Amino acid sequence: MRKSLVIFYALVIYAFAELIWWGILLIEIQPERRTMILGEGAVFILLFFTGAYQLQKTLRKEQKLHEQQKNFLLSVTHELKSPLASIKLYLQTILKRNLDKEQMHSFLNNSLKDIERLDDLVENMLIATRIDNHSYSFPKEEFNLSEVVARVASRLQIHTCSSQIIKLDLESEICVTGDKFALTLVVSNLIENAVKYSPPCEEIKVALKKTNNGISFTVADKGIGIKDEEKARIFEKFYRVGSEDTRKTKGTGLGLYIVKQVLDKHLALIKVKNNRPAGSIFEVTFNSNGH
Repeated sequence: MRKSLVIFYALVIYAFAELIWWGILLIEIQPERRTMILGEGAVFILLFFTGAYQLQKTLRKEQKLHEQQKNFLLSVTHELKSPLASIKLYLQTILKRNLDKEQMHSFLNNSLKDIERLDDLVENMLIATRIDNHSYSFPKEEFNLSEVVARVASRLQIHTCSSQIIKLDLESEICVTGDKFALTLVVSNLIENAVKYSPPCEEIKVALKKTNNGISFTVADKGIGIKDEEKARIFEKFYRVGSEDTRKTKGTGLGLYIVKQVLDKHLALIKVKNNRPAGSIFEVTFNSNGH
């Protein structure tokens, strides 16, 4: 892509130089038409550079998308390798050592959690593709959102810290009507993001409550936070906070994109606010009808 841009700029400079040269020759041959030649030349140059600028923007956009897709593939590879390596280690330990029942149960349970993590990753990629292709129908049913949030938080807690860092504040029996599978991914992606971007064993607050406006679901972390200029872009596909060169956290750049797309389909709103003294708060609001 860089080579293409160099060729593009070389062609623009060459075409501009040729245009100036032919303009000079025409004026020398027909000096009485100098004003007309300069006027038409100025219009042509304006149109030429407008087209060149738009083409350059398209090339740069394609280059950026190509880099994002390359980073996405690298991220997916890393996200797959980590739980697979963990599962492999647990199973090798079970096979090679004479473990007691409690140890074996712990290893198998942790392996199951890693498998669920892999399942989440695959489901994220599948639903993102189907949303892009407009082939996902978002089937609706009434379900208990309180149970979904509690279950997801319990599962993600295993991978974070030995102490309890995900603090739940849930009202019981809060039900919504919507796509249970897709909304479970919303809950999972928001909590997992908070875990990824928070320091080890830092508290993450997850709340689900009924409000005057409907139902409020919030995830507050004490992580690196999100700059104001990036808040408008975090829901774009493949976009990730920070620089590709300095970023240390893992991720595919699909999580928040899926969150926004799913919530839009459910007519729910999501806001991103700064936490104090550090971190971010993601607040989802479902309307009073629970859709």
